[in-house]
Amino acid sequence: MEKSIRLNLMRLQGFYLFAFFAMGSLTPLLSVYLKEVEQLDGYQIGTIMSVGPVLMIIFQPLWGMACDWTGKPAKILSIATLLAGVFGLGYLFLHQYLLLVAVAVFLAIFQSAIIPVSDSISLQYTNKIKANYGSLRMFGSLGFGIAVFAMGRLSETNIGPTVIFYAFFLALALAAMLALKLPQERQDSNGRITQGIKELFTIKRFLIFLAVTFLIFGPNLANNVYYGLFVEARGGTYTGIGIAFLLAVLSEIPFMRIAAGWISKLGLLPITLVAGVASMVRWIFYFTEPELGIIYVTSVIQGFSLGLFIPAGLQYIRRIIPAHIIVTAVTVYSAIGNGLGNWFSTFTAGIVMDKNGIYSVYLFLGILSFIGVLLTFWLIRLEKEI
Repeated sequence: MEKSIRLNLMRLQGFYLFAFFAMGSLTPLLSVYLKEVEQLDGYQIGTIMSVGPVLMIIFQPLWGMACDWTGKPAKILSIATLLAGVFGLGYLFLHQYLLLVAVAVFLAIFQSAIIPVSDSISLQYTNKIKANYGSLRMFGSLGFGIAVFAMGRLSETNIGPTVIFYAFFLALALAAMLALKLPQERQDSNGRITQGIKELFTIKRFLIFLAVTFLIFGPNLANNVYYGLFVEARGGTYTGIGIAFLLAVLSEIPFMRIAAGWISKLGLLPITLVAGVASMVRWIFYFTEPELGIIYVTSVIQGFSLGLFIPAGLQYIRRIIPAHIIVTAVTVYSAIGNGLGNWFSTFTAGIVMDKNGIYSVYLFLGILSFIGVLLTFWLIRLEKEI
């Protein structure tokens, strides 16, 4: 039995490693590729990069329902993961703007299944065997960071920046094979999604925290799109972009490990506040056009922001929501942060960049985070009154 458990955990770790390696190969460097190779402007880049978050809002619940109806989430995850890799190759062969948008649409439909379905399988399995979900998710951060660094280096060789699409496909193909062997855990009923929506939106603290997630988490995800362009503007090469992302993403790992201890001492909302302030300071500092070396050093602030916000946010949702609608709450929470907040920040930042340049993007992200910090203070005060 213990051997079977270890094998399942290794497969889950491997899936996260390869799936996030694929995302790290594509997402951070795609905006640079679209600008330098395809010669697109900021509005066009913002549109293409924001397609995924928008479609995630629509298709994420549908993938969940498909898993529930079939009772075979691992098989669905495998198929969706492989097809996402196939559609990612479309960027190699299509070069007109509208065709690139079409590639982004089909890619997003299948890629939107990867995180929620794999997280659902992982959370259910780790709860079943009393294991630590964070010990699995850390492999995702590791894969993402290694990929950006490796692809940055390879993009500067004779292979060129098209290597990101081949790496994206190969990594997802490997992840798809692993997905077939994942634990066959049934999903909680998604029929409760529509039934629980009305009740959810009567919970004031939940609504405020959704706004906090929109304003703090959304800009952090948008940074994955524009950080490469920012580093490039400060004199960084593809390798430099890779180093910056590697430092930023790997800094999440130790903070994810210590988050539980900090939360037990300080509380969920204070940790969320620390994450929000760290994000705000980082974005506003980048607006001042710092030197490249300082950018590398300050990239570890991402550990404070995402490394703390991700576990604290999920635990806060679980604490304030009644058990019978927790699945609905997590689905809505994910859609607002990964979907709506990501889309708004990414798309609007593209317009800002087109009109005022890349540095103004970070002033915009800093303003959003500042509002999120204010709302977090309000939520902390509201908690004390309850």
